[in-house]
Amino acid sequence: MGHYPPYFRSPYRRGPHDGVSADRKRRLLYRRARHFLFFALVFTFGGIALVSFLVNRIIGFNRHPVEWVRIVGALFILLIPFIIGRIVFWQFRRKIGPLADILVAMDALAEGDLSVRVQQTGSGEFSRLGNSLNHMADELERADQQRRNLTADVAHELRTPLHIIQGNLEGILDGVYRPDEEHITATLEETHLLARLVEDLRTLSLAEAGQLHLSFEPVNLAELLEDVFTSFSGQCEVAGIDLKLEIESTPERLTVEGDYDRLDQVLGNLVANALRHTGSGGRITLRAVSYDENVRIEVRDTGEGIPAEDLPYIFERFYRTDRARTHSGGAGSGLGLAIARQLVRSHGGTISVESQVGVGSTFSIELPQKQPLT
Repeated sequence: MGHYPPYFRSPYRRGPHDGVSADRKRRLLYRRARHFLFFALVFTFGGIALVSFLVNRIIGFNRHPVEWVRIVGALFILLIPFIIGRIVFWQFRRKIGPLADILVAMDALAEGDLSVRVQQTGSGEFSRLGNSLNHMADELERADQQRRNLTADVAHELRTPLHIIQGNLEGILDGVYRPDEEHITATLEETHLLARLVEDLRTLSLAEAGQLHLSFEPVNLAELLEDVFTSFSGQCEVAGIDLKLEIESTPERLTVEGDYDRLDQVLGNLVANALRHTGSGGRITLRAVSYDENVRIEVRDTGEGIPAEDLPYIFERFYRTDRARTHSGGAGSGLGLAIARQLVRSHGGTISVESQVGVGSTFSIELPQKQPLT
């Protein structure tokens, strides 16, 4: 076998469809070759006859038409290599040029250069291929940036509790702090915070990868909302917040196929988030209604609301509308809404938010009553 350039070598094994693809390529090549040969013959003989006729009419030499055909034919034979060369060069620039650009861009992507893009010229198969390659490069660049952001965010979130734990332990060893219950409890609380953060990161990464184990079973959302209502009623009472429950459908129509614990985690994250951002005298409403083959759950509060510029990013990891707020000041890890979105997606549903500053926020969850067959 001959030696081919690196970009023509495939690192993958031949698959079951490679033979079919090769046959389709050969048929396409033969079809185009037949068309090219047909038009070349028509162009050659038709051109010889036409030029012979024109020369005989214009110049007016009294030669037999056959002699003119022979003369012009000889000239055409001399010109054929030039004509074929021009056609090949034109086809090379039109077909091989864009293909070479795509291969160079693929090599650059393989080497880690995610900024490379294919310049779009013309239309056709290569243009669509270039668009697909550019779209893939955009997605790879976005995923790489998300990975970098996640690494920086995790380092930032871990730094604060680790510094507190380190400072408390060093203070006890140096005799600055007494090893009493107060300092040991404060250190223990920071370890609990780290454990929750690590568990949240694990849950989020598994959910995003589609590897989070879910136990689907019939879940009555009316009962689930009642459990959430009971769990948070004490905290809302202490905070002076009115917690209300509205069930606007019969319990039978509020049954979905889902993982009870994960759905409880989603609603718990939403209510806890509403509790943090709603002041004394405010109200949090849990509402459920069925329509068609879906169920809608709403967590509505009369809190401080979310600025319009923050709404597109509210479900991103570690995103907080108030950057000055810390864990000790009542802020979460910044993962609760990101986890809620991924868990809802894992149930085939959607989650959205509507908010107005000074009025409040409404988080809406749409869940199908039955999971689609896979």
